[in-house]
This record gives sequence, structure tokens and C-alpha cells, in this order.
Amino acid sequence: MQRPLTDLRADLDTGRTSAAALAEAALDRARDPAGEGARVFTRLYEEWAPELARASDAVRGAGVPRSPVEGLPISIKDLFDVAGETTRAGSVALDDAPPAAAHSPVVARLLAAGAVLTGRTNMTEFAFSGLGLNPHYGTPLNPYDRATGRIPGGSSSGAAVSVSDGMAAAAIGTDTGGSVRIPAALCGLSGFKPTPRRVPRDGVLPLSTSLDSIGPIAPTVTCCAILDSVLTGSGADVPAPAALEGLRLAVPTTIALDGMDSAVSAAFSQALSILSAAGAQVREIVVPEFARLPAINAKGGLIAAEAWHWHRALIDRAGPRYDPRVLVRLMRGKDMSAADYIDVLEARAAWIASLETRIAPFDALILPTVPLIAPALATLEADDAAYGATNILMLRNPTFINFLDGCALSIPCHWPGTAPVGLMIAGAAGRDRAILSIGQAAEAALDAALRR
Repeated sequence: MQRPLTDLRADLDTGRTSAAALAEAALDRARDPAGEGARVFTRLYEEWAPELARASDAVRGAGVPRSPVEGLPISIKDLFDVAGETTRAGSVALDDAPPAAAHSPVVARLLAAGAVLTGRTNMTEFAFSGLGLNPHYGTPLNPYDRATGRIPGGSSSGAAVSVSDGMAAAAIGTDTGGSVRIPAALCGLSGFKPTPRRVPRDGVLPLSTSLDSIGPIAPTVTCCAILDSVLTGSGADVPAPAALEGLRLAVPTTIALDGMDSAVSAAFSQALSILSAAGAQVREIVVPEFARLPAINAKGGLIAAEAWHWHRALIDRAGPRYDPRVLVRLMRGKDMSAADYIDVLEARAAWIASLETRIAPFDALILPTVPLIAPALATLEADDAAYGATNILMLRNPTFINFLDGCALSIPCHWPGTAPVGLMIAGAAGRDRAILSIGQAAEAALDAALRR
């Protein structure tokens, strides 16, 4: 079981371990030829991480730790600029791109906080899938049932497995349609997608400038809240857990509960029972806005248009080097007109206003993060139709919250020893600290009931 950041910080504070020891342990796991490290990282910081760790130990020894993540090993997705390195975004189409001139604000804030970066993590090429497959660098396997070989979820695939396998204490990913929450759910971790403007996106290779968010994958909700305070630059304290008694939680029955497999259905039902028993007021509601979203995005939506804008020149130059499954989705944006794009923007504004009014009486939405447990990798590699259908299902529920411009957590809600299942707790834009507070309370109730 992964250790929470608070436990690791306590060990550092009391001298039971050091940043150097934590970094070396993480690197050893990443270098283990029997492990997933070769597929988890596109670049492992074998020299930089020990240097950062030694500096952190010196700072702590002087009695001036810089933040709650001082000395903790953290991985970063291969989308963030690091000065002097080429940002490849899980692709080989950018191999000849110039190195970044400066750190992205996310990287700069992590370094200023004393985090020890262990490496850049693998991902779905250009972050354009919820499954995590990568034909260029390989696909890291889900920690659950490696005998079968299941997908980790994406696009932040390496990020999640870096945490599940102890190659990092936490990871930083991005989320445009679920790319933090999906791998968190499938790998049994917590993942937080903040309101997009909460964390600066400069120096981060974009997928959709309207929908991209930056957030953590970590062992617990408290870990996510600690990292959120670093990523936002706020330095805010972790919000206190909410009181579940009387909390108003809405379960959207429109589309969001469709297609659940038996494991997800059973775990979700049990989670609702646990929260209700703890005093939460759990109420099912109809959400017609969810049913309207496919029509709004019928021509490709914001992602297709905005991704095409960024990729069109690179596709002209290096299209044959793209993952074909990614390329075919990017090409959808080629035929969208400016009028089509403006139509989506206008429809989105009305959709958000309507949905915010509908959910205003509630403290949060709760729904399954994804309707399926992690499927076998081999099945998706062998069958393009299965890949496409599974990708749509995995992205469906998380995408509702991205389109809302909202914030959301995924937390584990499965029984120990069974396939990981994620419970999503979501709210409108700007409700981030409230969602983190509710998430802590829900996590505690689920952990106590399920005896993790």
C-alpha cells in the first residue's frame, strides 16, 4: 500500500528517513528490470533526483523546510516544460523539437517547494485518449492483475503507475476529459482535477485550451490537497474534512449510470449505502444536460477544434510518426469551421448555466468515475473497434465535469483485493476546496467501512 505524504513527511521530520533515501528507493524501483519502470518513464532523473534530494536534506537539516512536500519524490507527466529538455508528450513526432528555455510554472513551483522530481512519466500520445496505450514507449501495466495485463487508464498512465509502484510518492498529471481521474480510478488511487484556471498552464503542451486542467494523483485526498496548495501557489492549509451528517449529494441518473459492469455497480451501490449510513442525504436526480452533450460535440467539440489548431503544422511535417489511433481523432478537427467552433462555445455557456442552476441545491455530485474496471491491454491492442468503444465509455463521465468547467475527485470505493473502482465527487467551478473537504470525509467513511 502506498504511504500518504503526511506519513513520509513525519518520517523526514523525525529523521527516520531522508530525502536521499526516499529518492534512491524510488529510483531503484524504476530501474528494476522486473518492474514497470521502463514503460512508466520517458525520462528518469537518475542524476538530478539525488542532487535535489541532497539539497533538500540540507535545507531540512538547517531547520527551514520549504513546504509540506519538501524532500518527497514526485513524478511529472511528459507534458511539462523542464528547462533544457524537449517536451515530447509521449510522442516521437517531437524528437527534433528544441528544448524548453525555462521551467513551466508547475515545475518551478514543485522545485521551489523542495519536491524531488524522479522523472517524466509516459502517457497516451499528446494526451488524447482515456486508456493509456502508447505504441512508442510501451504501456505500463495496471498494478491490479498483472497476470492478465490490464490497462492503467490514461492519458496520465505512467503517472498513476509511478505512484502505485512506489517510483514516486505522488504524480502530477493533466486532465482534459478525465486524464487524471481515469488512471487514478483504475489503479486504486486518488486523483484531483481542479477548476482549470486554478493552476497555470503556461509551459504545458496543450490538448484543449478550454478544457485542460493540471492536478495530482496520490494515495489519499489529503495528499491531493497538499499538492493542490503547491500547484496553485497558494500555500493554503489543507481544508478540514466536511461533516457527512446532512451533506447533500446528488446522483445523476441520466447516462452517468449506464453501462456499468457488475464490479463497478456493486462498489458504487455500496459506497452510496456507506455515505447514507454516515448521515449524508443521497438523492438521485435527472440531468437532461448530460443527454444534450453528445449533440453539442457531434462535430468533434472543443477538443477536436483546439487540438487541430495546435497539431496541424506538426501533422503536415510528421503525421506518419503519430500513433494512428490518436491521429484519426485529431483529424476530426480539420473539417470544423470557425462557425462550428463558435456554436460549441455558445452552447457550452448555456449548458454550464443550466447545469449549475440544477446542481446548486446540492453540495456535490457523486457518480462512478468510469463504468468499467480496467480491461485487458491485449484486447484493446488487437481490436480498433473495442479500443474506440472502451475509450468513449471511459471518458464519458469525467468529460461531463470538464465541459462544466468544474472540479472533481476520484477516490477508491472497492473492497480490498478486488478490482479498483473510483467514486467521483464533483462540483461547479471554484468549488475546489469544498470538494476536497467532502472528499476527505467520504474517503474516511469508505475506508472505515471497507477496512482498507
